[in-house]
Amino acid sequence: MNNHDLAIVRQSIVFGDLGEEPLRRLLRQAVIVEHGRGETLFRQGEPATHFFFVIDGWVKVYRLTRAGDETVVGVFTRGQSFAEAAAFIQGEYPAGAESVAECRVMRVPTRDLVSLLHESPDLALAMLASTSRHLHGLVQQIEQLKARTGTQRVAEFLGELCPVAEGACTIGLPYDKTLIAGRLGMKPESLSRAFARLRPLGVIIDHNMAAIRDVAALRDFIDEEQPDFGSELDHG
Repeated sequence: MNNHDLAIVRQSIVFGDLGEEPLRRLLRQAVIVEHGRGETLFRQGEPATHFFFVIDGWVKVYRLTRAGDETVVGVFTRGQSFAEAAAFIQGEYPAGAESVAECRVMRVPTRDLVSLLHESPDLALAMLASTSRHLHGLVQQIEQLKARTGTQRVAEFLGELCPVAEGACTIGLPYDKTLIAGRLGMKPESLSRAFARLRPLGVIIDHNMAAIRDVAALRDFIDEEQPDFGSELDHG
């Protein structure tokens, strides 16, 4: 682990407030693994032997139904961790994880985690804070699915990527459109319709780039549009 990697680790929720000694002990057997796009980090139902921290790139966490359908639970990028809860109880991974772009991921073994939690209240609080953040994110996803149309969800996704609060900007879509649709609880064709509905607001999608004429107007649209369940077809 180089100094740049360590700086990213120290700025994270799960590691940021740890003292030097607890952090050193937690990371002493951690390894950083490079993954190409589409590589499996772990599978649903496997023993939870590690939790993970993204140094660079993108990783999706997903569940498979008995019919083989995939539901995206979360997408994680630089400075974010995942699978802590499964590691904490030393159970099975409730979902699978796969790289969606070239990435570097730190794997932290769980075998010493419980003893470290007993010895370090700071680590226990950090793990609790990280798990709470994941839970809050899932609650937000449920709220979006229940209270917003598909077009609103796409607008919110784009708004969160914008580096400015108003004015124009151009942003790169962080991963492919199929994954964006899965992340937002939509089908790919519904995502395309949502992009089309956003054109009157000045949102132009060109391959993996999005040009937004007025970020403030886009964010106003998220709050002002009310779902019309009789005509809106992009919930599924």
